[in-house]
Amino acid sequence: MRLSFHGADRGVTGSCHLLEAGGVRVLVDCGLYQGEHELHEENDQPFGFEPAEIDYVLLTHAHLDHCGRLPLLVRRGFRGRILTTAASRELARIVLLDAAHLNEEEAEHQARRGRRRGRRGEPPLYTTLDALNTLDFFHDSAVYGQAIPLDKHVTATFLDAGHILGSAWIRLDVEEKGRRRRLLFSGDLGNRGRPLLHDPAPPPEADYVLMETTYGDHCHKSVPDSVAELFAAINDTFARGGNVLIPTFALERAQELLFYLREGVRTQRLPAAMQVFLDSPMAISATGIFGRYPDCYNRGVAELFRRGEDPFDLPGLRFTRTPEASMAINRVRGGAVIMAGSGMCTGGRIRHHLKHNLWRADCSVVFVGFAAPGTLARRIIDGAHTVNLFGEPVRVNARIHTINGFSAHADREELLAWHAGTGRPRRTFLVHGDPERGMGAMATALEELGFKVECPRQGEEVELE
Repeated sequence: MRLSFHGADRGVTGSCHLLEAGGVRVLVDCGLYQGEHELHEENDQPFGFEPAEIDYVLLTHAHLDHCGRLPLLVRRGFRGRILTTAASRELARIVLLDAAHLNEEEAEHQARRGRRRGRRGEPPLYTTLDALNTLDFFHDSAVYGQAIPLDKHVTATFLDAGHILGSAWIRLDVEEKGRRRRLLFSGDLGNRGRPLLHDPAPPPEADYVLMETTYGDHCHKSVPDSVAELFAAINDTFARGGNVLIPTFALERAQELLFYLREGVRTQRLPAAMQVFLDSPMAISATGIFGRYPDCYNRGVAELFRRGEDPFDLPGLRFTRTPEASMAINRVRGGAVIMAGSGMCTGGRIRHHLKHNLWRADCSVVFVGFAAPGTLARRIIDGAHTVNLFGEPVRVNARIHTINGFSAHADREELLAWHAGTGRPRRTFLVHGDPERGMGAMATALEELGFKVECPRQGEEVELE
């Protein structure tokens, strides 16, 4: 039985891990590297294994850094089966098609610039046709708690990770050479006590654990405090006559923020006349999908759906799908909350809104999620005075807020609690984290508790007894 590491190893994006056991080769996730060079460079490199030899891909959830290289995998020869939950399958469809469109759009933009300089542009990382072809390999949906035989030696079970709609951590039970071994792949674990989703399911005892460490170095601010900080930032900005920009992850974060904004208006903590723009076609489509899976929500939100109420609707909410509607937002000078993708500001419509608002001292930008090193969001958070947008320098005069209590990732204490449920695993492998921060801090904490901890490098292979 062999485990190898092909993404999010001593890094935060590009999750991809391969287990060879029994008679099958099982890939857990196949994500995109995100950052300054997400179109090519790391993403366009060989996988480190032969795609045609992979039997299964088990997809933990539909975030781009976990599913975004699947079209490349298919284009390079994968002909196996992709298994995930029904909700993740629906979300992955819109995520992959959106990513393909952005790839094509950016490649065309670079090609135009290259032609002006007498150079040839690079082709897109993958196309819309590649994304559509990938959807053909999604097979029967996984149901939480139900074991799926991959062959006579290996079974997979998806359990609720509480991270985004349909997210899962995965248990693999292997019987090989008369020995039984259990492996747990955390995917991305969510926070407990969130307003929408169930808490992450507790893990069983295991022999080997592969766990994310995105926020392994600190604890999140409480949700009530984070909501209060968001409302204060909005009201303060409106009092100054400006707009509030929220770079938004389309899956979960956008819907959760709509839920809080609805509650703010309902409880009169936010003005009823407030304009709210959800300027992300992917987030708009995802919001429609969220309404089809009420069983994924906690009791209170599920009850709203059953009563026919929409927990994501509020007065003044406008969905802007077309480019023309998005551009029209730039004529709004104040009193608006503008939620647009992407959350790390690596692309999407948020960059246009930043160009029109970032230089204005009466405006605010509120970051509500993780920003990977090298991204525009991280540079703004880290205090850049000027950033480049569409080839032009733009001063950062707006007020910048970072509210980490909205994170969809488990924090340090929650990660330690989840790991404690695994008993005394033989080895724990830490992935999906900054080696200088979350990953390093979690490694130290677990080692102090007596666990054998490893932080594998890209391409590393280990034999499991």
